[in-house]
Amino acid sequence: MQNPTQLPVPTLTKRSLSAHTWLGLFVSAFMYIICLSGTLTVFHQELERWEQPNVIETTDFDIATIEQAYDNFVNTYSEETEHMHVVFPTSGIPRLVIEDDHVAHFVNSDGSLGDTEQSYWTKMLEDLHFYLHLPKSFGMILVSAFGALLCALMLSGFFAHPRIIKDAFRFRRGGTGLQENIDLHNRFSVWASPFHLMIGITGAYFGLATILIVLVSQAFYEGNNQTVIDEVFPPEPILEQAIVKPQIGKAINYVQTNKPDAELIFLTVHEPNTKGQFIEIYTKMSKQLVYSENFRFDADGNYINQGDYRTLSGGKKLIYSMYRLHFGDFLGMPTKILYFILGIMLTIVSATGINIWLKKRKKQDLINQWWPTLVWGTPVALCISATINLYFATRLDAVIWVTLVIALAASKNIKNIPQLIYWLKQALIFTLFLFIVCYSVKHGSSAFNFAALQINVPLALYACYLFIRTPKPNLLT
Repeated sequence: MQNPTQLPVPTLTKRSLSAHTWLGLFVSAFMYIICLSGTLTVFHQELERWEQPNVIETTDFDIATIEQAYDNFVNTYSEETEHMHVVFPTSGIPRLVIEDDHVAHFVNSDGSLGDTEQSYWTKMLEDLHFYLHLPKSFGMILVSAFGALLCALMLSGFFAHPRIIKDAFRFRRGGTGLQENIDLHNRFSVWASPFHLMIGITGAYFGLATILIVLVSQAFYEGNNQTVIDEVFPPEPILEQAIVKPQIGKAINYVQTNKPDAELIFLTVHEPNTKGQFIEIYTKMSKQLVYSENFRFDADGNYINQGDYRTLSGGKKLIYSMYRLHFGDFLGMPTKILYFILGIMLTIVSATGINIWLKKRKKQDLINQWWPTLVWGTPVALCISATINLYFATRLDAVIWVTLVIALAASKNIKNIPQLIYWLKQALIFTLFLFIVCYSVKHGSSAFNFAALQINVPLALYACYLFIRTPKPNLLT
């Protein structure tokens, strides 16, 4: 009998493979939902337009119209608010919007208030990606932790598969589907690895930055979190002024005159109707990844200072660039399409990792039914929630999770996995076409505007693709 002390020590490859498998099992379901929702969230501006296709779109605006809209809004809503915002039609959504912390209105060409802005489904999707519909303080940290785990999964995956780069263009189909899933998983992991690593790092930053601020403040600033924040982000100006109507037109004119290359994103009046109120204008800088260059003014529209973010050190500039890097919010639609493709690849990697594990197992149990139900049931749930949102004001997050629970409960009685997947795909095809029909009925001629078609045409094409590429399984095999 061999002495246990003489047994060979597991190799790095075997240990990494074991760690990779268990770590993947733990995070797979949440990772898949985060990746899918994040991929769709890349088009959040287009989705907001799609939800209200009847709104007239233009990138033209003038200062007099904005000032008139501001006055109309203040006279209409008297509820206290900490901020007033003007979102310019050059922000990525060609619609002029004015809002406070409670309500938002589109602005008509004469400065009157138009329809109330309603993007419930898009906000639900963003909340799913950012917080998994959990309380925000906890959900953000949890989702960010998954970003860190994604980086760990990538590193362990490369160590666990020494041939992963050598076989970068190998793809096998047929058989039980095991080799196809392995090749999809490994190829997409290699091809998009720089993007996936960047997504993991930037995703981890958003929630974990809060924890880092607390740790740094406790270690070096006697627990003063605001001091740490002020070291990174310019502190707000401290003003003592007479309470007057903010001269937003004067501030806008200053930026347009002195910074003609600055593309206006939005304007914020901080602490309106107080002695400390000030105006801040956010602009996009060409050839820069930082989110914005900010210009600050007092209530009378007099210039105070600007962020001057283009001269920041490398570390600070990277922090200010996290948002655009994570969501592909630069260089316009080509970048968004690229991010969408790479995001779909990451979503497929998340799904195929568990597919591989399931196909390699010697047994079949409830996990075999629940995993494909989660993978295909999540887009079905999103379609159902979008359809319900057309006609009913309800908790869309509840619709998502209730739909998934019902689907998981129903799938436990279907032992034939190919048949289960076929029915799930048919359900997705049906809900996609049902949504497009209901959307067209709801919005009438507006359903044929560009704001609507840029989303609905790809949805219809994907439904057709699924219909063509989903043959009925042979139940005898």
